[in-house]
Amino acid sequence: MSIDWMGAFLIGFIGAGHCMGMCGGLASALSIGHQQNSRMIPIYYNTGRLLSYATIGAIIGSTVSTLIEFTQLNQALAWLRLVAAIFMIILALYVGRWWFGLLAFEKIGQRFWKYLSPIGQSLLPLKKPLYALPFGFVWGWLPCGLVYSILTWAAISGSAVNGALIMLCFGLGTLPAMLLIGYSATHLKKIQQSSLFRTIGASCILLYGVYTAYAALILLSFSL
Repeated sequence: MSIDWMGAFLIGFIGAGHCMGMCGGLASALSIGHQQNSRMIPIYYNTGRLLSYATIGAIIGSTVSTLIEFTQLNQALAWLRLVAAIFMIILALYVGRWWFGLLAFEKIGQRFWKYLSPIGQSLLPLKKPLYALPFGFVWGWLPCGLVYSILTWAAISGSAVNGALIMLCFGLGTLPAMLLIGYSATHLKKIQQSSLFRTIGASCILLYGVYTAYAALILLSFSL
C-alpha cells in the first residue's frame, strides 16, 4: 500500500470531526420519514460521497499528469509537490486549531457550490432510501478545506487511478465517524474532537508536510 494512501486515510480519520460538523446533521436528517430501511440511508449517502471523492481525484490526477507529460515540464511537478506540502502544513494548523487559514479556500469553493447545491436539493425529501446515493455524490462536492488539501496530493499522484485511490482512502478515513453519526452515535466524535487526539494528529500531518516540502525543495535545487 502506498504511503500516500495511508496518509490520506489517516488525515480523513483525524479530520472527520470537521466532516461531522459540516455534513453530520444532514446525514442524520436524511433518515427522517423512512422508518423502513432507514439504516441503509447513511450507507447509500456515504457510498455516493466516496464515489464523488474518487471521481474528483481521478479527474485531477489525470489532468495534471497529462499536462506534465504533454509539456515535459518535470520541474512543474516539483513545484506542485511544494504546493501540496504547504497545504499539508496549513491543514495541520487547522486540525490542531492553531490557525484557521484553511477556511479561506472553502469560501472560494462556495462560488461553484451554488451551482451544484440545487441538484442535491432537488432530491429532497428522499422518495426512497436509494436516492441517498446520488444525493451523497452531489454533496461530496461541498466546499471543504480538507478535501482541497488532499486534492493537491491527487494532483501529483501521476495518474487518474492513483488520484482516485488517494481520494478514496481519504473518504474511507472519514467513513467510521460519518456512519456512526448517521446512527446517532457520539463516542467516536468525543475522541476525535479531544485536544490530545487533535494535537497528535496535527503534529503527524505537520511533520509529513515539512518532510514533503523538504523533498520538493531538494528536487527543485537539482533542476535549477
